[in-house]
Amino acid sequence: MEFPKDFTAREQALLGARFEGLYAYATPQPARGVTVNTLRCTPEWFAQHVDFAAEPSSFCASAFTTAPDFRPGRHAWHHAGVLYAQEPSASAPAALLDVRPGMRVADLCAAPGGKTSQLAAALQGQGLLLANEFVAARAEILRQNLERMGVTNAIVTNEDTARLAAALPGQFDRVLVDAPCSGEGMFRKEAVAAAQHSDALVAHCAELGAEILENAAALLAPGGVLVYSTCTFAPAEDEGQMAAFLAKHPEFTLCDLSGCGFGRPGEENRAPADFPAEYCRRIWPADGGEGHFMAKLQKAADADTPTPRKAKPAKALKAPAEWLDFAKAYFPALAACPLAGAGEWLLLPAPGSETLNTDKLRVVRGGVLAGSVVKKRFQPAHALFMAYGTQCTNREELTLHDPRTAAWLRGEEIDAATAQNGWCAVLVDGFPLGCGKVSGGRIKNHYPKGLRNLQ
Repeated sequence: MEFPKDFTAREQALLGARFEGLYAYATPQPARGVTVNTLRCTPEWFAQHVDFAAEPSSFCASAFTTAPDFRPGRHAWHHAGVLYAQEPSASAPAALLDVRPGMRVADLCAAPGGKTSQLAAALQGQGLLLANEFVAARAEILRQNLERMGVTNAIVTNEDTARLAAALPGQFDRVLVDAPCSGEGMFRKEAVAAAQHSDALVAHCAELGAEILENAAALLAPGGVLVYSTCTFAPAEDEGQMAAFLAKHPEFTLCDLSGCGFGRPGEENRAPADFPAEYCRRIWPADGGEGHFMAKLQKAADADTPTPRKAKPAKALKAPAEWLDFAKAYFPALAACPLAGAGEWLLLPAPGSETLNTDKLRVVRGGVLAGSVVKKRFQPAHALFMAYGTQCTNREELTLHDPRTAAWLRGEEIDAATAQNGWCAVLVDGFPLGCGKVSGGRIKNHYPKGLRNLQ
């Protein structure tokens, strides 16, 4: 791998004789992997039943390394939200956040959604997840991925983090900042990262990261935990960034990550002398990933926090009879759930979302689309079945190697073996693959055209 000259000069000056060893990639090709969605299954179950080569990763208990040429996007378990394609070291930061069910968690730079889905899995449907992405097109990709993973308790926003901080100060127990960075850990994986690298880009990313960190600090509740990560090696974006932040924020303490079980300590010569760089964690190319930096911060329990403006009480939406009839027949547990409007659609709001003041924020999705009433009939949404398909009273049970599974993902009608007439959830190995409608022993395919395996 030929690195950019300015990068090589900087790193050789910082590392000396260690440069060649740390930047010797552990694998001949870019590292690839998948992270298991524990909303769907346990890593142990996945390891026992997976039909492709996958080895447990040292970076995260739910992550696995795969063959360099493996592309999971066409695999049925990908479609069912069982796994997320993720470079192995990228799975590490979310696991360090110590998320537990019932917490409020914010991911401020969330797209495309790998780390976000890890946070959602850790919540296990309890608590609330705010998943934010500044770029609108990427926010839509984030929404699609969380829908595929069956996440029910997320609010997806398309916002500047300063607006989030102003609206929701001190509202979150955990905050993840996987900061936009100069991408030095992506040199081998993405040629554009090496082509666009410059000192000016590093400086710009460091400035942007500092701004997002300030807003993350404001969003965090007293006693809460913040994890900051990048996929770069630049001091200004990593140890230097942390040192500058702590100098401004004495209410924060840097946590020691030396016991995390992977990577190596931060570098002392990349930050001021009084900064405990060894508390941070670095993953070098030699460690098996493409590259990552992580730091964990805790906010003092007695830190001052502004009082947020109270959320406006949500207007109660009367459930249409068409929805109630559908829900009672197919999803009895959802029939009594509150509803909200989303244009022409009905939405099952993320539980607890009514307590957050999001009325002036750009909310892409705040829960699970249930469907819409069309010509006095209820038309269910794909998202409803991806989130709650296992609860559906009428199900077609497929297996991974049933030829009907591949046919379904191509958008074809399939024979019904277990489902009766009417709407049905289609599942593979017990995991949702959307919905269909059964008539005369055949299931009409309602899997969205844009998601199908058409090649």
